[in-house]
Amino acid sequence: MERDPLRRGAGRCTPGASRGDLLRRDPKIAGFLFALGAYLAWGLFPIYFRALRHVPPLEVLAHRVFWSAALLGAFLAWRGGLGTAIAAAFPLRRLATLGATTLLISANWLVFIWAVSSGHILAASLGYFVTPLVNVLLGVVFLRESLSRLQLLSVLLAGAGVVWLLLGHGSSLWISLALAVTFGLYGLVRKAARIDAVGGLFVETALLAPPALIYLASRAAAGTGALGSSPGTSVLLALAGVITVLPLVWFAIGVQRLRLSTMGFVQYLTPSSQFALAVAVYREPFTHDHAVAFAFIWVSLAIYSLDALLSRRVVVPEPPLD
Repeated sequence: MERDPLRRGAGRCTPGASRGDLLRRDPKIAGFLFALGAYLAWGLFPIYFRALRHVPPLEVLAHRVFWSAALLGAFLAWRGGLGTAIAAAFPLRRLATLGATTLLISANWLVFIWAVSSGHILAASLGYFVTPLVNVLLGVVFLRESLSRLQLLSVLLAGAGVVWLLLGHGSSLWISLALAVTFGLYGLVRKAARIDAVGGLFVETALLAPPALIYLASRAAAGTGALGSSPGTSVLLALAGVITVLPLVWFAIGVQRLRLSTMGFVQYLTPSSQFALAVAVYREPFTHDHAVAFAFIWVSLAIYSLDALLSRRVVVPEPPLD
């Protein structure tokens, strides 16, 4: 039997092998590509929500919830997992836990949508840069986890960056902190639910779908709804489910095939892409205070990543569903 060239370490195609053959033979390559696509898609989300900045953020959120619930339900039904996802939401204690995560993720989504539409993408990217460190602090406070010296140093450096920005340019810092804290708490509470990412998000969006549909119907009845106002806007709103679900499915595939340490490092592609969009594409102000604060945070993340690599304690948080 022909040996897989990737297992020989050559990384080259044999004359008769296609790239598809290599992806099937080595699932880690496919897993990396799926993970890369997921985190890059999340990093490019500001482009989508910026295109909808003329629509009220609450209405965008309602469309995202409704279309995501519909698409996730269809996807799970196609995979034969709809009944399993619904059953996993019970007993009532687990459903109450998912109710709490529903409130947290909806708050996170709303803040992110408002931040992008209001020209605060840079602040949003800062929030997701510091989220891993917020996860560390939440682990210490709620799970009684201990900090290594390098982890403590990384948290202190990140705190210094946040304080510097607060003192020098703190008008939009609340956005960063709101995104980091709501998403950190979401990941913490979601762990207690013991449900997979796709099934869990279906339950969460399904819980929000009825009030979202009522809100959208009321706006349509009043003639103020964005759906139907123009072909472009209608298509973008209907795609809200696709842009939410597709990266999540890619993430689920990637996390099954890759080491957690690899996923832990790839996750920084999301805030990095958002940062690049804010500064290079949308020309948001990047002041000296921003430079100092981001320098503190980037150094703290480098130290945190080094400690995680040395101790093999890299933990992948819940996928950044923004």
